[in-house]
Formats: sequence, C-alpha cells, structure tokens
Amino acid sequence: MLTVDYDRLDLRPGMTVLDLGCGEGRHAFEAYRRGARVVAVDWGQPEVETTKLWLGAIAEAGEAGRAGDGTAARYEVVRGDLLHLPFPDASVDRVMASEVLEHIPDDATAMAEIFRVLKPGGRVAVTVPRYGPERVCWALSDEYHANEGGHIRIYRGDVLRARLATAGLVPGASHHAHALHAPFWWLKCAVGVEKESPLVRAYHRLLVWDLTHRPWLTRTAERLLDPLFGKSFVVYADKPTAATSPARVFGVTGQRERSAAAG
Repeated sequence: MLTVDYDRLDLRPGMTVLDLGCGEGRHAFEAYRRGARVVAVDWGQPEVETTKLWLGAIAEAGEAGRAGDGTAARYEVVRGDLLHLPFPDASVDRVMASEVLEHIPDDATAMAEIFRVLKPGGRVAVTVPRYGPERVCWALSDEYHANEGGHIRIYRGDVLRARLATAGLVPGASHHAHALHAPFWWLKCAVGVEKESPLVRAYHRLLVWDLTHRPWLTRTAERLLDPLFGKSFVVYADKPTAATSPARVFGVTGQRERSAAAG
C-alpha cells in the first residue's frame, strides 16, 4: 500500500532516495523496483532487519530496477536517528518521510535534516495522518495514539506547509490517500484498538481483498472519496536550487559528514 505518488515525487532511475522511518519498507521496495539507489532508514532494529530481508529478496528475484546508466539499482538499510541523519549535506535527490513526523517531538529538527541532506532542486514527499479523520480517531480512543512511540500531534495541512517552509523547503502539490482506511480505524477506535470485532475483521478482509486484487470498484470509490476523508495528507516540497559541492551517500553509514556549500 503506497501513500507517496512516485510520479509527483518525480523519482527517476539512478536517483538516490532516502526512505525515512521506513518501517517494513513498503516505499523503499517500490523505489528499488523503479531503479532508484535506495537508502532505507529506521530507528527500530526489527524494522531495519525486515526491510533488508525483503530488499534482498527483491534483488534475488530479479525484480530490482535498473539505474540510469543501465546498472542494477542498489540499496542500503541503516539504523538511524531522523534528528541526526548519518549522511552528508546535499547528498540525495529525493526523500520520502511517510507517516513519521507525527511521532517526533522535535519535528522542526527532522525537517531541517531533510533540507540539509537534499541536493538543491531535490524533492521530499511528506505524508501525515489527515487532520479530520485523525481527530475522529483521537476523540474515540486514547489507546489509538497515547502510547509509547504513538502519534503526538495532528497536523493541519496549512501548518505542515508552514513548518516545511520554515525549514527552507518550498511546498508544492498535495493530495489525500487511503479513504477506505479511515472508516476501518474509526471502527477499531470505537470498539477498542486491541479488541476483536466481527465488523472490524470483515472490514479488514475487504481492505486485504482491495490490496491484493485492486478491483475497479474499490479503486474508483477510493479515488472519489480521497478528497473528502482520505486518511493521509501528502505534500511535496522542493529545496531551492543553489550551487553546492557534490557529496555521496553510499559508504558513509555511521558517519555524519558535511560538505560546505559553494555560494
């Protein structure tokens, strides 16, 4: 299930892309299949190991894309802190930060780090829970968000844009995603996040069926409903173009190198 639109991100073969807070790697997998040089980052060791395992399986199955020069796409999975990214200044073409900023108390520093590692002219896709559907979940259940590592804030779209702009990025296009998932979470919050319910199980089967079969009916329904109550808000932001010295990401795992900007 992808939240980021790779066409709007303008991800092209051979580009270096960071997947921040990669979880179990869903966005990293697709970027790798498209021929990007993927660096997946998460603080959780189990998430890092799972993502590494599946990226390796994609490579072994011959499903990895080809970079711009025709060579095989590359990947790296590292355990890292989004407040102190172990990569040089201006070293990556694209960044994906999907459903992660709402977990971070110091989101301003996380956004500043995204700005730092992006090359001038680079683009980031940031996705967060949408204000309306998320507010319903919070109203129905404290258990949904008030736990270790849970959601600590709900972003309004204009507030997220303003914070990205404060970090030096230029927010552009935006959209919503996963409308069919909003009622599922409302149901879970209403009956208890950890409780079993026949209605919740039935709805979950519907979502799995939609994910595996991609039928016209549910795909059309979600596309029409996304603007109304899509569960996720997605915004794309660019780093302004400026002259800067080149830097590389691969091979610097565990370091925090910085290259000086020229001009």
